Amino acid sequence: MTDHAPAPGSAAQQKIDTSVPHSARIWNYWLGGKDNYPVDEAAGDAYTDVFPGIVTIARSSRAFLQRNIRYLVAEAGIRQFLDVGTGLPTADNTHEVAQRIAPETRIVYVDNDPMVLAHARALLYSTPEGKTAYVDSNVLEPDRILEAAADTLDFSRPTALILSNILGHIADYDQARSIAARLMEALPSGSYLSINDGSRGFDPVFEQAQDAYNESGAVPYNLRTVEEITAFFDGLELLEPGVVSVPLWRPDADVPAPAVIAEHGGLARKP
Repeated sequence: MTDHAPAPGSAAQQKIDTSVPHSARIWNYWLGGKDNYPVDEAAGDAYTDVFPGIVTIARSSRAFLQRNIRYLVAEAGIRQFLDVGTGLPTADNTHEVAQRIAPETRIVYVDNDPMVLAHARALLYSTPEGKTAYVDSNVLEPDRILEAAADTLDFSRPTALILSNILGHIADYDQARSIAARLMEALPSGSYLSINDGSRGFDPVFEQAQDAYNESGAVPYNLRTVEEITAFFDGLELLEPGVVSVPLWRPDADVPAPAVIAEHGGLARKP
């Protein structure tokens, strides 16, 4: 379960179906957003009845990403982001976090969900100094993503690639690794890769709930082992503390002792 699920075709050509639950809208519901329908709330509540911890996973995932972005802008000096599978806009989207620190930052969001496309205007309120753009494309089409993103981003300059809870929607693990590698291949030395995904081997109740969701006819989301998530960073320089449960990745000083949850991620630099 995640912010986004890949689907064939352009989002502009797809109709928003409010009669069946949708993963992006359910995720939005768990994050406290308003861009969802009663059918999504019902599905979200059914999931939390089995595994209440999914709300913690959703919110911890978002917080992890925000800490990544703050580091990248304030400490690593990154001024360009490619956010693939961005999901529905909520509070503190990538451009808001980044441009709050460096107004000149440029961000390209990529998604092909019709609901996200309908709300893309919320992602496009850039500072005058920076720029944001939205690309209607599928994570399974990395070359198309790169071609469209080049209209906004300068790929001769270091860029941060964000793949937050999107690779789990690619059933074939080798294909998922190939797509991540292809996107990073186009970025220069000094670029960064941020990944987080649901993990297997830590919470059997979560695994049971997710497996049941996958069998319901919804777009499946595949939990992966920490070793599999770590392998997405092969060839890159992982920043400390490496691939860890997301609350443990450089937690804010004012946060109580974080607990391990079944969502792992990391941040790595391209040498």
